Amino acid sequence: MTTMKVTDSSMEQVVKNNKLVLVDFWAPWCGPCRMIAPILDKLSEKVGNKAIIAKLNVDENPVSATKYRIQGIPTLKLFHNGVVVETFVGVQPSERFEAAINKYAGN
Repeated sequence: MTTMKVTDSSMEQVVKNNKLVLVDFWAPWCGPCRMIAPILDKLSEKVGNKAIIAKLNVDENPVSATKYRIQGIPTLKLFHNGVVVETFVGVQPSERFEAAINKYAGN
């Protein structure tokens, strides 16, 4: 499984229709965002169908970035049953994301 691209038009649907979704709010010009991309690709393979790992380009999708009050990137938000349950700002180790996913995957 690889990361899924989401947009302003698909974001709500993806978040509502999946139990767990980790959304990476990023932009191509952001160095730390590029650093986190391979971490998320590996995480996506590791968690399999426990969670969807999605990426939203904030430059192309300002509505979602504004709605979720994204102030700095990369910012990642973990949605559980459509509700934000965790927020991560900046580059984080894969284990941190995986622990959060596992915490909610059992619920």
